[in-house]
Amino acid sequence: MKGRILGILVLLVWGIAKSSFEARLEQRMENTRLGGFKLTASLRQQAGQAGFIAALGGLRATVADLLWISADSAWRKVQYGRMKLIFDTCTAMQPRRVLFWDISAWHMAWNGAAHIANHEPDPVARAAKMREFFLLGKDFLERGIESNPGSWELHDRLGMLYHDKLKDSENASKSYEEASKRPGALEYTRRFAAYYLAEVPGREREAYARLMALFHESEHEWLPTLFRHIQELEAKLDIPDAERIWHAVVKLANTPGNESSAYPGLVDLIKTGSREPAVVEAARALEQKMDIPAARRVKLPPHK
Repeated sequence: MKGRILGILVLLVWGIAKSSFEARLEQRMENTRLGGFKLTASLRQQAGQAGFIAALGGLRATVADLLWISADSAWRKVQYGRMKLIFDTCTAMQPRRVLFWDISAWHMAWNGAAHIANHEPDPVARAAKMREFFLLGKDFLERGIESNPGSWELHDRLGMLYHDKLKDSENASKSYEEASKRPGALEYTRRFAAYYLAEVPGREREAYARLMALFHESEHEWLPTLFRHIQELEAKLDIPDAERIWHAVVKLANTPGNESSAYPGLVDLIKTGSREPAVVEAARALEQKMDIPAARRVKLPPHK
């Protein structure tokens, strides 16, 4: 009898120790093999039994790619709910794939919202449903940034979503600023951070300083959007005439050897609102000097 009780106690202790050991082993295997991603019910539902087992076996990249391909079929059938589940699964299985987060956000905030815009007749419901899709896209990008903090592309896409869809210029500026700090970021991200800051009420003085820094940095920054924002802020902030940018462009136009860079600047000044006689005169003088055909010369808008 005592021997039987002792045997039961030994088995019980062994069972407890074995369970603890297996739990630690399972966690170690998950962290090593699966990169720490969580296996969820939606994952099993989307991948199917065979796919779920394959994911556990370390084939999650292959399973994620196969599921990703299936999202195209859901898109063609306008099954945005199913697409959302597929995208959640793929990004959970492959959180380091920037493309997965980027395209998932695009389908929700752009394609999904466009579908609502074209098929929801009620304007109130249409606006509410479109905003839901915008926020789904935003969520994908924010979760993608959490998993890929060094990705300038995801910060860039978030800035575009804030500006174009949510009409939030302040957060758009912040997102482009973050994008510009990441390795490999394209130059326009720095410009957009300043451009969109100029659209934020109460941030005019800060935006003017940043735009002027771009203006003085290089003539390559003399783009129509830069000129438009600066001229609007010059008027809004009541910048003295002697400090306005048109003087610098006219001065360049009057410096021999700079005609090819000065003329586009004069044209863009005029196209974005400048009506100073000195600007128009300098443009006309360069058109004569450079023998620019009449059809290509800058057109002044009619007086109102």
